[in-house]
Amino acid sequence: MLLARLAQVSQEVTATASRTRKTDLLADLFREATPDDAPIVIPYLAGRLPQGRLGVGWKVLARPVEPAAQPTLTVRDVDARLTDLGKVSGPGSQAERSRRVGELMALATEAEQRFLLGLLTGEVRQGALDAVAVEGLARATGADPAAVRRAVMLAGSLQSVAGALLAEGPPALERFRLTVGRPVLPMLAHSASSVAEAVEKLGACAVEEKLDGIRVQVHRDGDTVHVHTRTLDDITARLPEVTDAALGLAGERFILDGEVISFGADGRPRSFQETAGRVGSRTDVAKAAGEVPVSPVFFDALSVDGRDLLDLPFAERHAVLARLVPEPMRVRRTVASGPEDTAEAERFLADTLARGHEGVVVKALDAPYSAGRRGASWLKVKPIHTLDLVVLAAEWGHGRRTGKLSNLHLGARNPDGTFAMLGKTFKGMTDALLAWQTGRLQELAVREHGWGVTVRPELVVEIAYDGLQRSSRYPAGVTLRFARVVRYREDKRPEEADTVEALLAAHPEVSP
Repeated sequence: MLLARLAQVSQEVTATASRTRKTDLLADLFREATPDDAPIVIPYLAGRLPQGRLGVGWKVLARPVEPAAQPTLTVRDVDARLTDLGKVSGPGSQAERSRRVGELMALATEAEQRFLLGLLTGEVRQGALDAVAVEGLARATGADPAAVRRAVMLAGSLQSVAGALLAEGPPALERFRLTVGRPVLPMLAHSASSVAEAVEKLGACAVEEKLDGIRVQVHRDGDTVHVHTRTLDDITARLPEVTDAALGLAGERFILDGEVISFGADGRPRSFQETAGRVGSRTDVAKAAGEVPVSPVFFDALSVDGRDLLDLPFAERHAVLARLVPEPMRVRRTVASGPEDTAEAERFLADTLARGHEGVVVKALDAPYSAGRRGASWLKVKPIHTLDLVVLAAEWGHGRRTGKLSNLHLGARNPDGTFAMLGKTFKGMTDALLAWQTGRLQELAVREHGWGVTVRPELVVEIAYDGLQRSSRYPAGVTLRFARVVRYREDKRPEEADTVEALLAAHPEVSP
């Protein structure tokens, strides 16, 4: 497939607000695509590079290059060139990247150059495109959309399902089953303002501790164990104590959902930064495990001894989990029959906070496991308002913060995949955090200004705030009151940031 065709469809999808029209455009595109095109076309349309960061800054991309007169680049040719670009390192690497980018741009037409520029700077953003792509793919291949969605859920990858569908048609979906050793995207939770609200909405439910750790999915097949993050990265080698814990369980073949968390000598949880730093450490794992040991705490079972549990009610899944996992390795919980048990649920929340955890997750007992989706049957409750937002820009600091990127511009997701700025903050930052964010944001910078930098909207930061107030200065009509940084969430993608819609729904008193 020519890159020009992909660029054209991307522009047309951006220009329409109609979901039906978007689906039609993508269905036509998939009919033209080959199975080998799909793993490239899908992330490109959504503004993602399969290679990740390429180390190409705005200065390189801003250099004008005479465009080609006719389109000749294919999506696979571009992908191969970008893969090679990502391998460039060592002395003279910046000059070599500049040469390769110039060579690529010279082969691109003007429209293709615009598309490539947006792709490389992270400015190609299509709202909820993966969901529309599923519908377009189903229409192009004659498959049942629900079957395609389930296959994507179980594969953890739209690209792999698309490639199989385009090669073999609907029968290919049969091969995408829950499989030990192949991670699936985790089920996620919406927010509720209080335990009472959550119990009122869900009825019979479990109220579980919300641990301030790192989400993991643990797969065991005999003597082989794999540990995956919420983004499906394999971190098995970094967490030998989790492997040991999994091998110590009675089952031989299972998939469990949970968190890893580090506890101090007093039995209270260490800070999220300590746990995240340990999980992220790739060097001298034995030393790291000795200094900051982590413990797995499980709260769900997806498969046990060859039995797929996804469609079972949560009450039944937890019963299976309880037979397999001893109580010290399961998350603490209480069960509420309905609103009449709200007082007990609130006492459990108070006890959880006293133990040093960040809140609770209230889960409907009759709900199946909706992998990869933020279902309404799981509701998280925290005692303070927090949001996962995306950093859009940062301003240089003054005084003791001179030379540091300090004041963050914060954005929430719009329905079209763009981000609406909700305000700024320079609060809650230690000297170490300032130094780290200055380096990280400079890596993400796409434009430099006298006041600071505009960055690719990729870095998620958890923000605490005291409330909202109306403001005509910001596009959503509201701004955050007393916003401050809690922590950065590099384990989350920008697509997982909170939405403007959810924020306004949580604060109806100030909604425009």
